[in-house]
Amino acid sequence: CLNLFQAKPVTFQLDNARVAFAASYLQGIAFDHYTALLRFEPQSPALSNWHFVNEFSTKFRVFDTVAEAEDNLFNLRMRSEERFMTFIVRFEKEAYETGWNYNALRYALRRALPQRIKDVL
Repeated sequence: CLNLFQAKPVTFQLDNARVAFAASYLQGIAFDHYTALLRFEPQSPALSNWHFVNEFSTKFRVFDTVAEAEDNLFNLRMRSEERFMTFIVRFEKEAYETGWNYNALRYALRRALPQRIKDVL
């Protein structure tokens, strides 16, 4: 969102426009909470200014991002139709968050690759 806000400063000069755009990405319980605020507390600061980030981060954030990244990396597998570069981007996203050393990441990467690629390595 922040990249888009900077790229289109006129479109997103008002906080409520930023909030509405960011809220369009909400899912599940966070989306339900946003909808309830719109319906029952339309004057809530979370709907009209960047207090939105504080409210939703506090209520719906992942409390242990490293553990979540480790779990994601452990369960990550390259899909059969997936391009290698697409997979590597997904892998790196989680790998950076874990703080694991080179050997641990190399093991995780090999574990996530399909046999057809491992055979070439």
